[in-house]
Amino acid sequence: MNQDFNIHKTANFAVLSISFEKADAETRGKFSFFDENIKNFVNEIHGQSLGDAFVVSTCNRTEIYTTTQNYLLIAELYCKIIGVSLTDFMKYVNVLKREEALNHLFRVAAGLESQIIGDFEIIGQIKNAYYRFKKEKQNSNPFLERAINSAIQISKRIKNETGISNGAASVSYAAVHYILKNQTQISDKNILLLGVGEIGQNTVENLVKHVYKPRVKIANRSLAKAEKIAEKYKIPHIEFDNFQEELSKTDILIVATGAQHPIINKSHFPNGKETLVIDLSIPNNVEKNITENTNVSLVDVDQLSLHISETMIQRQKEIPKAEEIIKEMTKDFLEWEKKRKMAPNIHHFKAVLKNMERNEMHNIHKKHSYVEVDDMKLSDKMIQKITNRFAKYIIDNPWKAEEISKLMHEILVEQPNNEFNEKH
Repeated sequence: MNQDFNIHKTANFAVLSISFEKADAETRGKFSFFDENIKNFVNEIHGQSLGDAFVVSTCNRTEIYTTTQNYLLIAELYCKIIGVSLTDFMKYVNVLKREEALNHLFRVAAGLESQIIGDFEIIGQIKNAYYRFKKEKQNSNPFLERAINSAIQISKRIKNETGISNGAASVSYAAVHYILKNQTQISDKNILLLGVGEIGQNTVENLVKHVYKPRVKIANRSLAKAEKIAEKYKIPHIEFDNFQEELSKTDILIVATGAQHPIINKSHFPNGKETLVIDLSIPNNVEKNITENTNVSLVDVDQLSLHISETMIQRQKEIPKAEEIIKEMTKDFLEWEKKRKMAPNIHHFKAVLKNMERNEMHNIHKKHSYVEVDDMKLSDKMIQKITNRFAKYIIDNPWKAEEISKLMHEILVEQPNNEFNEKH
């Protein structure tokens, strides 16, 4: 019975997920969602009264979380906005519903579904994605709000109570790890980083942390942001429009931009200088054809993930601990959802009792011209005690909730409940 109720209560929660498990980096890039799409997406959803939805789009996954009754309509709308066919989209999508969708959100937030297990960059991306949609929508969905807050708490607990994030292995660290393993005399190499978004900033931080006095420069379309990051890490920056000139002196180019199409191609490497290019962008912001130039090599996100197997072996051992935390927090969430579903019945039941109390106290006052304060306190305590018993019963037996609530309404409201007292 409890299982049936769980299905009922999360019936309108679903996730449509395209991830590295079924789609390579190039394919994932076709389904990426950009911030400029948010307003149009939100307006269309609410214009058609489809419920609520928000999108998480990262280098490893694009996922639509929704409380709509028809997730296929959301998928169709999404495809229309990003300019892909629904048929192509559904080839790569995993659809999860109800509790499976909730569990998936929590596992993603915990870093258990990341290409690099224990990558906690994802929780920041989920949180930011949800708040951007919430800001555009200008009100919140109680279910999604609680789910995101639970996901954040799960991420914090797993990070603090397990060793699943030990041995840094995020995408940004994987790039630096690759450089450390495959390049010699790194401190003498000129490194240029394009893009200082979240992944770009993490890459800078890892370079500064793991390379002795790295010769790194940064460039970003927003000069103000580049200046801010440069000041923070005490490294030089260049104007984005001047990166071609700088590229002629660059040994290692790291691309962490968020463009919808490639911005680096083989024409950027005319002189055959030995250059390692690392593309951290999804969709790819570096064309594959750059390797047609002699001495130019290219590494992307999927290739980087293969270079951190030792860390992964250690993290795998921590997964059961993380899953226990998710199980515990999921149980708490489901209990909250039970209570939320039953709240109107409980409030109605208490309101009926309070109304009966007012009538009785009015009668006492009318007959005896007084009502003791202590009588009121005692009455309030009894009402709360009876309400608590009613609440516990319907929460523990949710499949009987409507039947019991209706029966109590008939007994307390619809029946002439004072006739017996008046006659006796």
